[in-house]
Amino acid sequence: MGYNHNHPHLHIYQHLSELVMKWFLLFVAALGLGLASADSIDAIDSAETTGSTYNYYRLPTSLRPQKYQLRILTLLENPEDLRFSGSVKILIEALENTRNITLHSKNLTIDESQITLRQIGGEGKKENCVSSTTVNPSHDFYILNTCQELLAGNTYELYMPFAADLNRQLEGYYRSSYKDPVANLTKWISVTQFEPASARLAFPCFDEPDFKAPFVVTLGYHKKYTGLSNMPVKETKPHETLADYIWCEFQESVPMSTYLIAYSVNDFSHKPSTLPNSALFRTWARPNAIDQCDYAAEFGPKVLQYYEQFFGIKFPLPKIDQIAVPDFSAGAMENWGLVTYREIALLYSAAHSSLADKQRVASVVAHELAHQWFGNLVTMKWWTDLWLNEGFATYVASLGVENINPEWRSMEQESLSNLLTIFRRDALESSHPISRPIQMVSEISESFDQISYQKGSTVLRMMHLFLGEESFRSGLQAYLQKFSYKNAEQDNLWESLTQAAHKYRSLPKSYDIKSIMDSWTLQTGYPVINVTRDYSARTAKLNQERYLLNTQVSRAHRGGCWWVPLSYTTQAVQDFNNTAPKAWMECGKNGESLPKTIQDLPGPDQWVIFNTQLSTLYKVNYDAQNWKLLIETLTNGDFQRIHVINRAQLIDDALYLAWTGEQDYEIAMRLIEYLQREREYLPWKSAFENLKRVGRIVRQTPDFEFFKRYMKKLIFPIYEHLNGINDTFSSIPQQDQVLLKTMVVNWACQYQVGDCVPQALAYYRNWRSEANPDEKNPVPINVRSTVYCTSIKHGSDSDWEFLWTRYKRSNVAAEKRTILTALGCSREVWVLQRYLELTFDPKEAIRKQDSMWAFQAVAFNEVGFLLAKKYFMDNVDFIYKFYHPLTKDMSRLLSPLSEQVITLSDFNEFKDFVNNSRQSLKGLEQAIQQTLEIMLTNVQWKERNYHQMSRSIQQLL
Repeated sequence: MGYNHNHPHLHIYQHLSELVMKWFLLFVAALGLGLASADSIDAIDSAETTGSTYNYYRLPTSLRPQKYQLRILTLLENPEDLRFSGSVKILIEALENTRNITLHSKNLTIDESQITLRQIGGEGKKENCVSSTTVNPSHDFYILNTCQELLAGNTYELYMPFAADLNRQLEGYYRSSYKDPVANLTKWISVTQFEPASARLAFPCFDEPDFKAPFVVTLGYHKKYTGLSNMPVKETKPHETLADYIWCEFQESVPMSTYLIAYSVNDFSHKPSTLPNSALFRTWARPNAIDQCDYAAEFGPKVLQYYEQFFGIKFPLPKIDQIAVPDFSAGAMENWGLVTYREIALLYSAAHSSLADKQRVASVVAHELAHQWFGNLVTMKWWTDLWLNEGFATYVASLGVENINPEWRSMEQESLSNLLTIFRRDALESSHPISRPIQMVSEISESFDQISYQKGSTVLRMMHLFLGEESFRSGLQAYLQKFSYKNAEQDNLWESLTQAAHKYRSLPKSYDIKSIMDSWTLQTGYPVINVTRDYSARTAKLNQERYLLNTQVSRAHRGGCWWVPLSYTTQAVQDFNNTAPKAWMECGKNGESLPKTIQDLPGPDQWVIFNTQLSTLYKVNYDAQNWKLLIETLTNGDFQRIHVINRAQLIDDALYLAWTGEQDYEIAMRLIEYLQREREYLPWKSAFENLKRVGRIVRQTPDFEFFKRYMKKLIFPIYEHLNGINDTFSSIPQQDQVLLKTMVVNWACQYQVGDCVPQALAYYRNWRSEANPDEKNPVPINVRSTVYCTSIKHGSDSDWEFLWTRYKRSNVAAEKRTILTALGCSREVWVLQRYLELTFDPKEAIRKQDSMWAFQAVAFNEVGFLLAKKYFMDNVDFIYKFYHPLTKDMSRLLSPLSEQVITLSDFNEFKDFVNNSRQSLKGLEQAIQQTLEIMLTNVQWKERNYHQMSRSIQQLL
């Protein structure tokens, strides 16, 4: 929490805590307190102290696991008693002398009398044993004190038995279930989720990414089930005592981190993929959903082959399975050779899933398979560099999807979508650097956020664009080759890329990747670049500062300096395809920002646009004349010659700069007037994202009538151009036009444009009059979310009940999510209150992992907002227990609340609530800080801009 140091040399901070720990141990030893022996003072490097006094968050480094042999018996027959028991044999090498073995174990029953330890390699084999054990619950350490000292250079075998229930917490080794519609029975399966730190819930292990070792997994289960793990099956044999049970042993794995181990016992079906010269590829799902596996089974092997060629390294395992798990907390998990998914992320039904749903499946599959190299083959040393896994998988996935489905134009869409997300999130003071120190497990989980994924991906795209294809790819390949089956940190990657960049001359010799990229990964935020043109001298002066939404932060405190590759083009040249930098903004020796002057620009009758195709994460503010020239081209000139991503950029920059007062709303509103001519998806997406935030504030005020009229006027031309809500999807040639129509129709019905609402209600009535509505649905797939929401909003109680019944009977995850969101569109207070209550009722039909979609739907509805806020505040203890230990899902309930608090009194009320509920908001510190900051920026906006914007809108009507 709160690592918000605006300093280019942040890595200094990361080592301070280690130094402090080291000096503390020296101090203790000097006092002779007996807490640390004198030879243990290399506390952080070898981190070896006696017994339970060892309290550093990282494992000691005196021992290394060489191999794990894991045997697990899973009992799934009795739903009242779902459990597992097993044993692990760990081959351990001693790198230094030590009197104990410290590893991780959590919530496991361990029979200490059965633990054995013996020396199996090295000098003079002595008998050994475990004399006593202690635990350190704050770090999940299980400490075994040994009878004899373990000596450096020797190898030991530790045997430990363990047992536990299959938990309901969706982490560790847990239970999941589905309804068999034919037998009308609940079927149980078991599956693992270990990232980041939950392997310790399933078996005792050295549960840190840097302790890689090969694994031999053997699963015991009833023979009516299938057992899956990371590797192919080696052999199966009958269980020695249990009738109809078998032991299934899998081949020994390559060296891997514990968080990537996976296994499952289930009765699923699978779909094999047929692609020549590739690893055996299978896609698994519950038997009644196997027909939804076709798309993932076809797409997966294609993207795997693309990566083999892109990375220049073959997929290293003999097989890969992907499996759709009914209860799953993450979106998906890249376990090596056995990738697990939420159903919505893997399953696709042509009859029920929209184009956006299909693209989600492609994107998630591509992301998880990219991890097989970035993350699995080469793994970060510690969670500080989690972004190396997630940012890379996100970026490389968009390259993979673009390669296989270029007609989607998904690279442009994904890039803009990531930028829009980060322009918002990273403009908060409470944001954090991409690479940040981690000392607690709860902090690791918080790092799986938009900064690691979307900002990580965005800065990698920037680097790809300024380095060019050759340097980028050759640097990556060198890095992957050098660190295969090992662990690395971000500096290792910068080194490989700098060498490639100098070799291919894509970077001046005096520049290195580390200086450039550290400015993006080790400090929070991003810059706004102010471009002030001197039209007579034909130059422009550029300076940068951190862009913040909170306008109360003084200029002096904004600080920060980024190495910015400057690409730009002019009205005469309009070369938007060239994203290579023509110049750089540099930082001085002490991290201060150096101003830059650009020469040879055109005269006062021509605009310039910086940041071609938004290749870098910065906003641009121009002088008034340049804005005027841009608005003239957009509204009256040949606007399509400006690249579509730059049109989206101009809209986003103008509206943000108006929000924070660097620009006035008159310029912003005049600029977006041009949208009446715009027919492309990305600029509209950019505009709607911004207008949505303004709308959520203004709709709580008297002037909403003007905003409504303005929105109608803005949307009507594009709605008509796309033939309204009518089902013309099959005749639309470009896929991104399908997404445009889906989005425009949604807005049109919200603002009652044209025939949108009556048409939507007619579609819904037709569906209700079908004899078998679960089999036959006449509503066009891509507008179902809008039709359902509109019909619930304007409909009766029986319209709601009809849709709720469809939810309970639906077999398709994507459709279920669409319905869940639509059910929150009601305007009846009692219906919304009842919906909130059944959302958090485990006996009802909504799975825990999906509850946040229902809550968000109610909370984003203007009638539901106050109900949802009150429900959250009144029931925070209950909600915390409902989600615990996966508090991340609970944090997602906060965003609709943060977006709609707009008065100082409501802000203060929520702040007091937070202060009084610390216990029930544990692990949510980052999300809470950001929620409060967003609320504050809304309050500021309303006080500063509300009347100004209202006036601008009224002038345009």
